[in-house]
Amino acid sequence: MYDEIIKQSEELADQLKEWRRDFHRHPELGWMEMRTSSLIARRLKEMGYEQVLVGPDVCLDESRMGLPSQEDLEEHYRWAEENGADPEFLPATRGGFTGVVATLPCGEGPTVALRFDIDALPILEADEEGHFPFDNNFRSQCDGVMHACGHDGHTTIGLGTAQVLMNCRSQLHGTVKLIFQPSEEGVRGAKSIVDHGHLDGVDYVLGAHLSGDVNTTAPYVGAGDGLSLATTKMDVTFTGATTHAAVSPHLGRYAMLAAATAVMNLHAIPRHGEAPTRVNVGKITGGTGRNIVCDQVTLEMEVRGTSSAANDYMFDYAKRIVEQAAAMHGCSCQIKLMGAAKCGSNSPQLAEQVLSVCREQVNLPAKPLEGGIPGSEDYSYMSDYVTSHGGQSCYFNNLVPCAGSFHNRLFDFDERALVNGVKAFSGVTAYLLK
Repeated sequence: MYDEIIKQSEELADQLKEWRRDFHRHPELGWMEMRTSSLIARRLKEMGYEQVLVGPDVCLDESRMGLPSQEDLEEHYRWAEENGADPEFLPATRGGFTGVVATLPCGEGPTVALRFDIDALPILEADEEGHFPFDNNFRSQCDGVMHACGHDGHTTIGLGTAQVLMNCRSQLHGTVKLIFQPSEEGVRGAKSIVDHGHLDGVDYVLGAHLSGDVNTTAPYVGAGDGLSLATTKMDVTFTGATTHAAVSPHLGRYAMLAAATAVMNLHAIPRHGEAPTRVNVGKITGGTGRNIVCDQVTLEMEVRGTSSAANDYMFDYAKRIVEQAAAMHGCSCQIKLMGAAKCGSNSPQLAEQVLSVCREQVNLPAKPLEGGIPGSEDYSYMSDYVTSHGGQSCYFNNLVPCAGSFHNRLFDFDERALVNGVKAFSGVTAYLLK
């Protein structure tokens, strides 16, 4: 079976490039992956998948975080209609109900869930010679939106894996769940999929990320402890009262001053003694004029920790600070949760199996990785749920030479990652369902 997986994966190379470049030309931000989701669903149906969920059946409405405005969602829906979305599946995505979950039943046996994230970033892609997508006519056609983190590759690998596993279905024993997750950027989407019950009964869950840089000379698969930071993202809005800054300053309620007080004290939170922590206020918005006491200011901020307890400590401390800063200056404040992730880690046994299968069965170089992810990944919600119910999880790296850096206008990856990713996901799934 593994020889067949290798053969089929390599035969898909041209198709994978075509899919990847189409997704790259048409990037979509989190909760707006309407065209992307509709085309994923269409291709899965064409492969023979009968159980394909879209729309509100994928993400639990009340668990979605950081949704765009209804106006933005409607505008993007019209864009998707005009830019090649599948007309059968597009309507289900209206209102930001993006993502796809497909199931491949293969008789009695364990259940393996495979997760692929599908969203892009608010970055203007480079339009200069030497940037591979520009030189080869698949640069983003959406100004200010770009696949700068490889999720076009992840989506494509998911489709390729779906095709290979469908072709090998008669040799598998168990169930495969393919989860195409919206809104990973900002860690906003995974919780809503878990809360909808799609990880119930899952014995193994696998995720991966394209990785590497200009110093990565040859492709390989890497897996280690998979540690990632827990995080909470929030918008804090301070509301006061306007007045003339010179004539009647005593009548104002200084939202700007409340926000400034909060920022200074947020960055002075005592660090946790048992685990490294982080806090950052990345954006401040407010004010209408120099002679007007500002009545509304919004902070976009985050906290992180190398344990969920440390992250909770940071969030609770930050919440007290913003509430008291508002009270000091006669203002009110509202905290809106915009994203969250738990502290992630790999199951050692499954991580070793991933490396072993890649090396010994599907002819991919593979080696252990030291350390974990220096940031946060909401795959951790899936990992935590499955492992807390007795299952195993592994989040591995698909390493290839990359141009630029992640979240950079020049980012691009060596397209050998596409076939390699299909081999890795298909091979490990086949091993677990043999």
